[in-house]
Amino acid sequence: MNKEIASQIISAVGGNENIQSVAHCATRLRIMVFDESKINKEEVENIEKVKGAFFNSGQYQIILGTGTVNKIYDEVIGLGVSGTSQQSMKATSAKQGNIFKRAIRVFGDVFVPIIPVLVATGLFMGLRGLLTQDLILGWFGMSASSIDPNFIMFTQILTDTAFAFLPVLVCWSTFRTFGGSPAVGIVIGLMLVSPNLPNAYNVAAGSESALELFGFIPIVGYQGSVLPAFIAGIIGAKLEQGLRKIISETFDLLVTPFLTILIMMILSLFIIGPIFHSIETWVLLGTQWLLALPFGLSGFIIGAIQQLIVVTGVHHIFNFLEVQLIANTGANAFNAIITCAIVAQGGAALAVGFKTKNKKMKALAIPSAFSALLGITEPAIFGVNLRLVKPFIMGLIAGGVGGFFASIFNLAGTGMSVTAIPGALLYLDGQILTYILVNIISFGVAFGLTWFFGYKDAQTETTPTVDSQDNDTTTQETKVYQCIEGEVIALEDVPDETFAKKMLGDGVAIIPSAGLLTAPFDGVVEMIFPTKHAIGLTSKAGLTVLVHIGLDTVQLNGEGYKSLVNVGDSFKQGDPLMEFDLEGIQAKGFKMVTPIVVTNGEEFDITITNEERLLIEASKK
Repeated sequence: MNKEIASQIISAVGGNENIQSVAHCATRLRIMVFDESKINKEEVENIEKVKGAFFNSGQYQIILGTGTVNKIYDEVIGLGVSGTSQQSMKATSAKQGNIFKRAIRVFGDVFVPIIPVLVATGLFMGLRGLLTQDLILGWFGMSASSIDPNFIMFTQILTDTAFAFLPVLVCWSTFRTFGGSPAVGIVIGLMLVSPNLPNAYNVAAGSESALELFGFIPIVGYQGSVLPAFIAGIIGAKLEQGLRKIISETFDLLVTPFLTILIMMILSLFIIGPIFHSIETWVLLGTQWLLALPFGLSGFIIGAIQQLIVVTGVHHIFNFLEVQLIANTGANAFNAIITCAIVAQGGAALAVGFKTKNKKMKALAIPSAFSALLGITEPAIFGVNLRLVKPFIMGLIAGGVGGFFASIFNLAGTGMSVTAIPGALLYLDGQILTYILVNIISFGVAFGLTWFFGYKDAQTETTPTVDSQDNDTTTQETKVYQCIEGEVIALEDVPDETFAKKMLGDGVAIIPSAGLLTAPFDGVVEMIFPTKHAIGLTSKAGLTVLVHIGLDTVQLNGEGYKSLVNVGDSFKQGDPLMEFDLEGIQAKGFKMVTPIVVTNGEEFDITITNEERLLIEASKK
């Protein structure tokens, strides 16, 4: 099954010859292609197990979900797409976006591979918390004092090892990310937690003292630290690469690792460690200060913006902060707040799914909501809420409300990266009922706000009777009139295969001569893309039309477009809907050919007329 899905994905994105590189993260298969126009996006989204797909940071990202993405990726590699292409993807992507986004992307590349280990450790912490509760022990006639010390030691091995050797994991992953030898990274990471150095936890507790170099440089182990290992990994990988360029192949195997380890030991213990451990301490204190804001402010702010940060793609910064919290305090207050933001998007999507009469939207929204309850929000965000805008906003508000209560109740998980229903395993230490309560609040507020204020179903909207141009003379017919001034051309002549081959439906196209879109019939605004380059309209008869202003103009992120209406607004034929900077967009190199496509043509008999400004006639089957 997975092999067949992988084959379908490769075919839908234009075949092996169109794939420049492929990689994956925790939930998404990330593909860089040579020619975006060769991707059959509708076909991709209809493939089994695909929960959505979109372009971001120069990559075509296909959402498959945790676990599934690893299996599909392996099958894609097995079908002839080289796994070594991950490095070229990182190199290409690293050049895109501003400095901040590139830095966050690097954090993601480093931390994503080690997150499964930290997830497992968090679950072990949760189970230990459950098994050592007095209530649970009482069921078996036991108390905390009656637990075998050897059993406690065994649980500590499970829960403490990953964080005691966290610098090893970080240094290994950083070396791998920056093109160094991972084994060298492991050795450098082990040096940072050498048993010959004073243990960082013991120094913090006061049972050991730091060594002092030159009387003022403190030297300790770096158990639980992230930044020193991260910086050492970057510098070490670059140093190794530089040495390989100047050392002959004859001596490379012997000299390069020797010099790399020697130089990095000196730099890491005497310079990098003390400096960046201090910076890390400041970051930790700042994070704790933010989380300790009174009256639940921190929970409300983080809960309200977290999913917005996910959309921007810089959410990996939370990985760094969560790792620090768990390693240094044993608790992760971010997890509960983030969970509230996640289930809120699920609640908003479920409200859309229950309220809509559109079968396609219902089939998309309801499964997306349940996916969010398992901790994966991309289908709900990109497939439903963000497309409709208002449900996404209602989800953000509800995430803030849920985060507020999570902060008020001082909820903190024992691990990270497991959220929503699976995340309950991180709260078995006596917090489980409160965890369930704040999630119900977040989900319920999102559902209620979306139901009453965030979504109007286009097919149930009452549209005023219009007599202009004999448009929609019965509720079974729709006449689509020219809505942009310019030259009308056949859809087959559009220089984009998705439209020319009518993958989205039949219709026509216009080469605009003016920057104004007016209503082609009487109806309701069903959808406006966040980038405003496309708008979906529904007539009184239920005909749905997509107007896509320009080709590949999604890349403009809304620049040059101004929407004059909102989702759910009613309009009459000829009303202004959208303004766009025709000359400005063309000056940026974009073709302004505008397809006008009937997306539910299977329900109508369609006639392309193009006579006296009447473009399309449709009658209900």
